Amino acid sequence: MNTFESKLGEVDPQIVEIASKDLTRQQDSLMLIPSENYASRAVMEAQSSILANKYAEGYPGERYYNGCKFMDDVESLAIERAKALFGVEHVNVQPHAGSQANMAAYHALLEPGDTILAMSLSHGGHLTHGDSVNFSGRYYNVAAYGVDAETERIDMQEIARLATEYHPKLIVVGATAYPRHFDFAAWRQVADSVGAYLLTDIAHIAGLIAGGVHPDPVPYSDVITTTTHKTLRGPRGAMIMCRSEYAEKIDRAVFPGLQGGPFLHTIAARAVAFKEASQPAFKTYQAQIVKNAKALAARLIENGFRLVSGGTDNHLMLIDLTSKYEKLSGRQAADHLEDAGIIVNKNTIPFDKRKPRTTSGLRIGTPMITTRGMKEDEMVQVADFIAETLENRQKASIKRRIRKKVTELCARFPIYEYLK
Repeated sequence: MNTFESKLGEVDPQIVEIASKDLTRQQDSLMLIPSENYASRAVMEAQSSILANKYAEGYPGERYYNGCKFMDDVESLAIERAKALFGVEHVNVQPHAGSQANMAAYHALLEPGDTILAMSLSHGGHLTHGDSVNFSGRYYNVAAYGVDAETERIDMQEIARLATEYHPKLIVVGATAYPRHFDFAAWRQVADSVGAYLLTDIAHIAGLIAGGVHPDPVPYSDVITTTTHKTLRGPRGAMIMCRSEYAEKIDRAVFPGLQGGPFLHTIAARAVAFKEASQPAFKTYQAQIVKNAKALAARLIENGFRLVSGGTDNHLMLIDLTSKYEKLSGRQAADHLEDAGIIVNKNTIPFDKRKPRTTSGLRIGTPMITTRGMKEDEMVQVADFIAETLENRQKASIKRRIRKKVTELCARFPIYEYLK
């Protein structure tokens, strides 16, 4: 049978069944992992479009394949929309992932063995910020910074001291698990004091920045890397933004330095996401993410949990489980919560005594439940569900009862009804 024009359900019902099951999981669960979000129907349609069929190595106007006129149009549109959204001079929308975007930025600005000052993974940084198991820790000399032991916030005086001591060629500001704002002007001062490049990794907070609810790194950064999902609510992927003087280096680092053909269907989906993010409703959405995070954090504290740094300024928070349950690890807590339909991820906390596979903390965020339309009142319910589940984690009957309540709450805020 010729299946070329057959629909997915006819060709591969197993994949359809798996996707259908995960749709039910997403619909019926409280998705609280801060690095995830629901892409819109329009974004997903663009990503599954006919644009997936074309190879287009190179850049608009300079392709290595013929037949790229419309690929040029797509990529140029994505670039112009990103430049307008963030107010930057140059954008490369080709990186396939955030890790590749950071690798390309390092490749453009550094030589192997150069010194980087970046946030420790255990204190909230990312693998690509110099962790020893990652390329960044293997190819570069890394000086790590963390948070202050007492305040659990970044101490800019300590950053300045470390910069003077190690004299890095590149300073990286950004995190995957830091619940506070960054003072980008202060980071620029430190970078200038030692003649370093300043790279800002905004993968987690790009949507907040575009929505005007987080300080803007653009006036202070030489290079900015970001993913295009998370708070930005686009397709999985990444991009690099920079000052025009670094444009050629960045572009050559991406192609031909690290990648071949870009994924034009994904770039088209990014263009759609950038258009969505330019609308007034997106600013309202980002503001609600922060309101929800503050409401969720406040109720968790009322329920007896200690939050790292005492709360949040952005979309996420870190629960220190040791303050309430000495023997309960982050891994165990996340599994118990999943039993009740609450999806979070285990995460190290600053100065954690447990290993990364176990952890003493939970990382929780509000982008996905905010996308669904939940607001502050629902955050109180969510925090209470979390507290009741962990308090009764050995009682299967209570977890089943909470699971039922979670499903009922989620039913009031449906997603992707058109896929059913």
